[in-house]
Amino acid sequence: MLMSIRVLTARDIAELVRQVGIDKFMDGLIESLETTFKKWKQLKVTPRVSFHYRQGVVEAMPASDDKWYTVKIVNGHPLNPSRGLQTVVAVAVLVDVETGYPLMFMDATLLTSLRTGAASALATKYLAREDSETLGVIGNGAQSEFLAYAITRVANKLDRILAFDIDRKATEKFTRNMSHLGYTVESVDSPRELALNSDIIVTATASPGRNRVIEKSWVEPGTHINAVGGDAPGKTELDPELVRSSKLVVELLDQALVEGEAQNVGREHVYAELWEVVAGIKPGRTSPQEVTIFDSVGIAIEDLAAITYVYSLAKGDDIGTTIKILPETSNPKDLFSLIAKPLQGREKGFLKNIKLYEN
Repeated sequence: MLMSIRVLTARDIAELVRQVGIDKFMDGLIESLETTFKKWKQLKVTPRVSFHYRQGVVEAMPASDDKWYTVKIVNGHPLNPSRGLQTVVAVAVLVDVETGYPLMFMDATLLTSLRTGAASALATKYLAREDSETLGVIGNGAQSEFLAYAITRVANKLDRILAFDIDRKATEKFTRNMSHLGYTVESVDSPRELALNSDIIVTATASPGRNRVIEKSWVEPGTHINAVGGDAPGKTELDPELVRSSKLVVELLDQALVEGEAQNVGREHVYAELWEVVAGIKPGRTSPQEVTIFDSVGIAIEDLAAITYVYSLAKGDDIGTTIKILPETSNPKDLFSLIAKPLQGREKGFLKNIKLYEN
């Protein structure tokens, strides 16, 4: 049985979401992340391994609990859309810890977007005001709908969505996709206008460099911000003074100090890692007036939660394809027999004419 690996394509995962129902799927994914964060001390956690190139970055993101090991290979290439390619693509492997055998190989591009949305939703659940009514989304690219939709699953009193992007077509796309889910989106003329009128803000821009998409003076007391676009060294979105003066929650401190908004302010301005808030070690929002920031760069523990969640659903509904790619031998200690068989029938002395030379 362990010889078979389940393979899930992006189409398989999309079909799985449709079969389960998008609301039920997202709710289950947020719950899976929450459960995983609560058992943080039982997990094997490490910052991702990143190789940076002129064109972009390629990263390996491993994580494990006592049952599963997962690793995701993901890229970030900002110029890809000009060539008709995705900015981010990913693949992932799920491994059985007891045997070391792989159980599933899957496209993780779609799942990465879903779990990124779920992570911000989880942070919003603990950090945003419960009476939040307006969500503002700055940066209406490929990730924006996943973030906005996931947040609506936990912020139950939202009744207004504002959007801004320097690319009007991106906002039109965001508006169209959100309308399919029953939400009306209002386009605004500037990030300032959006920030001043939002209870929850998402920043998901793709511009390189240390940007100031939101200034401190634009943010009203009681606002919660999910800062998602600052996900690489030297790439940030928020006014550092805004970050310093707010309650800053990160996913993994060592990684956030290199890649997130935290790189601009240092560890002394980080209030907590998200797992500490979720597990009740530190309180989340403690005042209706405080400004909170979730510094989201994406960590492998979130992939572990998402991949194992999908595996359980796919296995139960028999979604995807099972293939055999691993070696099978009657004797586990005789791997060489797989290549020895083709040698049969050759002249027994075929090595006689090979001359050996010594240095």
